[in-house]
Amino acid sequence: MAERLFRLDGRAGLVVGAGSGIGRAIALAFGSAGAIVGCVDMAEENAKATMREIIAAGGKSEAITCDVTNETEVNAAVARFVAACGSPRILVNGAAADDPTGTILELPPAEWARTLAVNLTGAYLMSRAILPHMIAAGGGSIIHIASQMGRVGSAGRPAYCATKGALIQLAKVMAADHAGQNIRVNTLSPGAIETRRMVLRFGDMETARKTSGPLHLLKRLGQPDEIAAAAIFLASDASSFMTGADLLVDGGYTAV
Repeated sequence: MAERLFRLDGRAGLVVGAGSGIGRAIALAFGSAGAIVGCVDMAEENAKATMREIIAAGGKSEAITCDVTNETEVNAAVARFVAACGSPRILVNGAAADDPTGTILELPPAEWARTLAVNLTGAYLMSRAILPHMIAAGGGSIIHIASQMGRVGSAGRPAYCATKGALIQLAKVMAADHAGQNIRVNTLSPGAIETRRMVLRFGDMETARKTSGPLHLLKRLGQPDEIAAAAIFLASDASSFMTGADLLVDGGYTAV
């Protein structure tokens, strides 16, 4: 019984940012759990690589290239997925811009706007395109990938922290607006995870482990698969009484 609660058999779901990192791990986990997975990413080959891995493991998947800041592309991506795979019951908004480090005095307006467009407006546009189909299908689960930085600040990360905090609030409002349509909306907030983004910020993974790992109570960085497991919980019936909440999987970063 408990194992069945965490299954996603036959449910169509879109994972935005599925080409790498946390999004890729979530897409692969969803495929293993029986979902029909739409792998959405700006990088076409990365999306296709994730799709091929899901199919090779016996799952069903579709690769879709999309810039989440472009409403026309978002609408076309959703229409393509619905035509190929049916109405989505799951949406994971995991697109994230590579934000530069700097105070607001050092952060150019174009970089600020780009980070907000990808991290926040992208989630809005994708949710807006998905919701009519999800409502017609009888409900579903929407997950915004936020961050522990949505709860605490980090010097030199004004745009990133602002967008992640905004996603937590957006999920609460969406949960209130759509509970009557059997749609649950939550955020999933990872701590520092061993992905390409950590290498971009610290130069190499070993430096990231030495610098950021000790900031977590567990004294290490997290793994993408650990976040994917939490996403399975939020997408599945195991979390059927959970909406408007932020699931914090941060290795104890914000505990003290």
